[in-house]
Amino acid sequence: MTVQTEAPTLPALSKPQFVALMAMLMAINALSIDIMLPGLQEIGASLGVADENARQLVITSYLLGMGCAQLFFGPLSDRFGRKLPLLGGLGIYAVCALAIVFVPSFAGLLALRFVQGIGAAATRVITVSIVRDVYGGRMMAEVMSLIMMVFMIVPVIAPSIGQLIMIFAEWHMIFVVICLFGIFVMAAVMARLPETLAPENRRPFTAASISGAFRVVLTNRVALCYSLAASFVFGALFGFINSAQQVLVGIYGLGNWFPLVFAGFAGLMAVASFTNSQLVRRYGMRRLSHGALICFLLASFVWVLASLFGVLPFWLFLALYGFAMFQFGLIGANFNAMAMEPLGHVAGTASSVLGFTQTIGGATIGALIGQAFDGTVTPLAIGFLAVSVIGLAFVLIAEKGRLFSPHNPSI
Repeated sequence: MTVQTEAPTLPALSKPQFVALMAMLMAINALSIDIMLPGLQEIGASLGVADENARQLVITSYLLGMGCAQLFFGPLSDRFGRKLPLLGGLGIYAVCALAIVFVPSFAGLLALRFVQGIGAAATRVITVSIVRDVYGGRMMAEVMSLIMMVFMIVPVIAPSIGQLIMIFAEWHMIFVVICLFGIFVMAAVMARLPETLAPENRRPFTAASISGAFRVVLTNRVALCYSLAASFVFGALFGFINSAQQVLVGIYGLGNWFPLVFAGFAGLMAVASFTNSQLVRRYGMRRLSHGALICFLLASFVWVLASLFGVLPFWLFLALYGFAMFQFGLIGANFNAMAMEPLGHVAGTASSVLGFTQTIGGATIGALIGQAFDGTVTPLAIGFLAVSVIGLAFVLIAEKGRLFSPHNPSI
């Protein structure tokens, strides 16, 4: 397998343009989740949902649809190339966003959100596949970090956009904005993105070929264990997103300041992603991500202990959660790059299996953490600690008990 360390030829795109377009594709999912956080209460009230925790299903249903469909888009993109399935997924995404504007019931909204997630699955799977088509090794981790840095701008501004919409309009307008963004990204892909899958790397769309590719992914210890570790860490993030409005507004009474504080957390992750992009080629993915996971675990442990003594002062909550989220920015891109590294020859299917594992696993874990909300931050802190311990266990399995040691100079 050849690992690329220099940028390949992309006739239609420079490297900054490539990063920007990939970040927009990844941002589809962040926008679809974070922009509606300020509107969950009004959505629930408008559609007759009394249970505050049940309103979190607006997020969970989208994540479940996105997770399930990734198993389909990966093999499809290995057969027909990256661009055509990506455009199809974006089309489904935009149409469902528009349909939600006219939905009469909460059950109908959840159904359409699930289908919208199915369309969005193309952006998650195929974006990672495109990056793996173009880059490998530490270079892939660097580019993924840059993509994540730009991508993290969306959680910084999305809740504020949602809050602004809720001031001047009702919640339906949130989905109009989502639809328009989907159409804009689709137009950018059509106009600027070249096909990145080489003809000789296309795989037949047959049951035998697909099952063989799945077998390659699921029997690779490093790829599978790093994907599972990432799933648990993502579960912590989804758990906070599910209950962010209840914690920051319900417990700490932030009101209209909620989007600003949420943006601050996302900004920390963006800074961490940029830091990773600057350090990864020098220190390697394993040293950075293993150290970050241990720091994540220690911060969660302190958070659990502190929460047992009553309501955390707001400054202490900010410090502990902010420190934990900074580590997440050093974990995500590196874990994904290490999981994809040995699977370049089946990148589409590999991305779909790993994406399915991370999205469904993360969404399920996040839903469990979110539904455990009891008016305090203790369940959230316990959830963070549990996922970090389990994530570390999977990393130890992947590395046969050895942390911080690169397998070769390129990774």
